[in-house]
Amino acid sequence: MFAVLKTGGKQYKVQAGDILRVEKLAADAGEKVQFNDVLMLGGDAPVVGAPFIEGAGVQAEVIEQIKGDKVIKFVKRRRKHSSKRTVGHRQKLTLVKITDILSSGADKSGIKAATGSAPAGEAAPAAKPAKKAEAKAVAPAAAAADDLTKLNGVGPAAAKKLAEAGIESFAALAALSDEQIAAIETVKVKPEWVEQAKELAKG
Repeated sequence: MFAVLKTGGKQYKVQAGDILRVEKLAADAGEKVQFNDVLMLGGDAPVVGAPFIEGAGVQAEVIEQIKGDKVIKFVKRRRKHSSKRTVGHRQKLTLVKITDILSSGADKSGIKAATGSAPAGEAAPAAKPAKKAEAKAVAPAAAAADDLTKLNGVGPAAAKKLAEAGIESFAALAALSDEQIAAIETVKVKPEWVEQAKELAKG
């Protein structure tokens, strides 16, 4: 029995016992991983996915993390500048040994899914700017959202910026202190807005 799996943007035809070099996976040596993107199962009764076969999987054991052969890139500009540059690159790869091919029940096997590692600089999403976070922190907790455009001088754009700062109700705007108003940088809160909000918050 063989399977055609997809990983790292490439397709591989594998059987139990095969050793593969695939794009780097987020797994350590000795760990078991499972490839869930199975395009085809071959054998006595071949099955073709559309595009993947639901419930099918290919289990493998990570042997080690390796680097591929060095690739040399040479660039030469002959006219005018006559410059040249040589750059080398070794692709990070993972060496795995195929242990088992599952035609069904792979989603309940409990084995970690084989996923690629994030490129450098993309490992974790960057936190939101600290200034906006501080502005939201000092803004009081909003009650039910009100239509802030009812305030004189507050248009849709200003109302949106107030909402981004965590102010979505008249009560929240009325409860702002001078220090909290100064901390909000998304929009300049005018004193008359606060006064009007106090009146509207009373109902």
